Amino acid sequence: MTSDDATRDDAAPDTTPGDDAPGEDKAGRSDGLASRRAALDLVSAALDHRGGLDEAMTRAPFAELELRDRALARMLAMTLLRRLGGVDKLLQPRLRTPPPAPVMMLLRLGMAQALYMDTPAFAAVDTVVRLAQAEEATRPFKGLINAVLRGVLRDGPVADDPEALAPGWIFARWRAAYGAEAALAMAAAIALEPATDVTPRDPADAQGLAAELEADVLPGGSLRVRRKGDVAEWPGFFEGRWWVQDAAAAIPARLLNVGPGQTALDLCAAPGGKALQLAATGARVTALDRSPARLRLLSQTLERTGLSAEVVASQAERWSDARVFDAVLLDAPCSATGTFRRHPDVLWGTKPGDIAKLAGVQARLLDAAAARVAPGGRLVYCVCSLEPEEGEGQAEGFGLRHPEFRLEPIAPGEGGAPAASVDANGRLRVLPHHLEGGLDGFFAARWVRAG
Repeated sequence: MTSDDATRDDAAPDTTPGDDAPGEDKAGRSDGLASRRAALDLVSAALDHRGGLDEAMTRAPFAELELRDRALARMLAMTLLRRLGGVDKLLQPRLRTPPPAPVMMLLRLGMAQALYMDTPAFAAVDTVVRLAQAEEATRPFKGLINAVLRGVLRDGPVADDPEALAPGWIFARWRAAYGAEAALAMAAAIALEPATDVTPRDPADAQGLAAELEADVLPGGSLRVRRKGDVAEWPGFFEGRWWVQDAAAAIPARLLNVGPGQTALDLCAAPGGKALQLAATGARVTALDRSPARLRLLSQTLERTGLSAEVVASQAERWSDARVFDAVLLDAPCSATGTFRRHPDVLWGTKPGDIAKLAGVQARLLDAAAARVAPGGRLVYCVCSLEPEEGEGQAEGFGLRHPEFRLEPIAPGEGGAPAASVDANGRLRVLPHHLEGGLDGFFAARWVRAG
């Protein structure tokens, strides 16, 4: 998984969902039970590897909802995923034995609504009790659900525990790698809904776009947009003046320093934000990815922005083309734990064994990328992961395997990178709290091939 958002719409839908008490008002609005069922399905999909949250949004029950109900279902699901660890910590002492999974999900949903959304307490309890009543498997537990939720609400607000927001094994890894203070700062960011970052096609257009989009210009030239709603309705979208891309995800392509007429290869390119950045410099770009479906999205965005690139569907290791390039960018498949601000499901869907498996894939792809770099050319490797095995470990292993490459240090502030993100070796380790308002966790390293 990579963190480019060039073809994604991660902003909230341009419909503010209501959260009325159960029943139907004079306007005939839904009681919200269908939205809550869909939210439960989204969260379950995120937790049990049934294709994940994104895939669940393409099928029933979520896909069958009206726009307003989809907005509510997504808001419920994202709130619960961001607060899942804290909710479970509050529930645990009130449950003598773990209830069946569907019952636990109803309890979690009720807690998320009552504690972290604008749902009146009585409505939060009543809706989940009604959901329990509707299913044979959960009906016998409706009394338990009612009693537990009312007990929690009766006790009143509780202080947030940032450590509880992350899975225990992930928090332990962060603390070991970055220290307790940094781990707590990252965990606290899990609960916060991020703003939307966009990359201007033309850097000279940044100030004008900032005024139109109600945005702040960030170091490096990304824009942080304060408005909400459907991004396709924002100024400049149909004119192709920008694309959605987290500020951290925009840094690696800048580190290649490509210019007009140079050749650039973006391996694992889809959904395409970095390929668009390279094309916008005037470089001759080849965007390669193994997924034809994801490359179709890239092609659509190239058309919208008026940029051009050669788009190739192939596995990087099996691409038969013999060309070498002035610049090669590898945004490798990874655990994507650094993207938790927009995709909190990655923290709960990732398992410890996944990181070791992905590290092997990353090493093979790095070797394939190295073979594509022309003498004197540059190579940038990056991952949207917070796990050292996928970042620092890969850079160190590559240096041992490829003495023909020398590490080219990244300067503090280069490409928009926060100064705190550059390590002693000149590599980039972006942590989510390194920029006010947050950004994705990232690792990047840059090498130059001997001429």
